[in-house]
Amino acid sequence: MTKINTIAAALILCLGGSVAVAPVAYAAEKCPIEKRKSKAVGQSASKKVQRSFEAYTEGNLDEAISILLEANARSDFDKAYIARMLGNFYAEKGQMGTAVKYLKSAIDADILGGVDHAQTLRLYADLLIGEKKFKESIPMYYKWMEFTCKEDAQVYKRIAIAHSEQKEWDKVLKVADKGLAISEKPDKTLYQVKLTAYYNQKKYKDSVKVLEIMVPLFPEDKRLWVQLAQFYLLTGDNSKSLATYDLAYKNGFLETAGNITRLSQLLAADGSPYYAAKIMTKHMKSGLIKEDEKTLTSLAGFYQNAKEMKQAAQTYGKAAAINNSGKLYLRQGRILALDGQHKSAVTVLKKSLDAGIKNPGEAQFELALAYLNLKQYKSAYKYAKLAANDKKTARSAKSYISYIKEKARVHNVAL
Repeated sequence: MTKINTIAAALILCLGGSVAVAPVAYAAEKCPIEKRKSKAVGQSASKKVQRSFEAYTEGNLDEAISILLEANARSDFDKAYIARMLGNFYAEKGQMGTAVKYLKSAIDADILGGVDHAQTLRLYADLLIGEKKFKESIPMYYKWMEFTCKEDAQVYKRIAIAHSEQKEWDKVLKVADKGLAISEKPDKTLYQVKLTAYYNQKKYKDSVKVLEIMVPLFPEDKRLWVQLAQFYLLTGDNSKSLATYDLAYKNGFLETAGNITRLSQLLAADGSPYYAAKIMTKHMKSGLIKEDEKTLTSLAGFYQNAKEMKQAAQTYGKAAAINNSGKLYLRQGRILALDGQHKSAVTVLKKSLDAGIKNPGEAQFELALAYLNLKQYKSAYKYAKLAANDKKTARSAKSYISYIKEKARVHNVAL
């Protein structure tokens, strides 16, 4: 499985979509944000703040920052207010490290008006996530919820991502469930972080349960179908895995050679080797599945299991020719012999010996049988004798030698 949540993708997802907000269970009679009244900056700093804002609205961000840096802030409130503005400006400029520094200063002062303090807490936490300071971001999000007396599905999503990045899987699950409970519509990222948590805990059956919810909710997501099929395999439910792969295939969701090959393998194992071969052949012709020794050998095996001997033999021969594989020529020769094509089997079995195999006696014994069926007793005797010298085939070969001798005697053939 690919990594589900990169921080960049997570932030994009977090910033989009619907936001569900609900009262926090632990809210007081009067919320902290309501107690914090807004007020204006002092006279000594107000002109600089006004000029800076005007420069910003005209698109002169650098000038807006420069003006604020020259401001003569005297009170703690003025300093916090200007720090908040600088934090916002630097964030827009893309200088996140500097933005974080100024926003932290504004938050630590804990003196801004209710709305301003709440917005600063939220932005600061978001920037910490972006700077991969996951541990530090989490308490800031909770502080935002405590201060505003609101729960936000998007905030829970970001907290879940932060826990995920720290591999705190139990916390991921707890927070993701809180977010899902208040989401106005199904949130794919929250389900994804749950899936990641279960997977990393090796709780594959729980992973399946999450995916069984996700697939109907997001049926257009091709990757989810594949993941569900893969998790069925991990839990040993091959029949559901095959059904899911097959349905995904029929809907055009299987787009990689690996997934098509896996479907073919499952079909073959489930008793449909010919259908498996048809699918694999189709995608070899299209170029999606590369024709190499491995894939052709698999395809030949499907044809063999389907009793399509002619196609199996041809495909084994094609696979063998790629790297001059004696082992695969041996398989081809055996299938040709089983199909009654003994003359062709002889040619291929000799190729097997020329290419080299671990136990030459295997090909020699098959040659003896092929020649015997062709009534060429002298050649049959020759290869039976050779096969008798290989430990793997000695017993079988010796048992045939006397039979070949008798057949030769009956047909008046000198050995």
